[in-house]
Amino acid sequence: MKKKYKTKFPVARIKKIMQLDEDVGKVAQATPILISKALELFMQSLIDQACQETRTRNAKRLSAAHLKKTIETVEQFDFLKEVVANVPDPSAMTTAPLVASDTAVTPMEDVKEEAVTRPSRSRKAKTAAKVKQEAKEEEDEEDE
Repeated sequence: MKKKYKTKFPVARIKKIMQLDEDVGKVAQATPILISKALELFMQSLIDQACQETRTRNAKRLSAAHLKKTIETVEQFDFLKEVVANVPDPSAMTTAPLVASDTAVTPMEDVKEEAVTRPSRSRKAKTAAKVKQEAKEEEDEEDE
């Protein structure tokens, strides 16, 4: 009897992104499922650590600053430091207050439920566009 996997990340999209790379040939059916599960576990770990940071600051909402602090302090997330380098840190800002839309992410009680949901369409479109642009740049470099 086949076991049906319920993943939160779209397996078909993961497979398409993998196949955009010229070096990737055929992809086994289980591979995108495993990648999806790995993404879920990674996101859960990141959100759990960020929740701990939020609680230590006695905040009610998980903010971008909490994610940034988590990424900067937990060795496991070192590879994301470049990504969060431009995120403003409210503790370092003394002259200008933060805009609520920049920092408020979601209420703490909703964090666990929303942690493994799919990214928004605009985020997906940006990722696909970025992958296509990188592929085009590589082709241009090869032509030169």
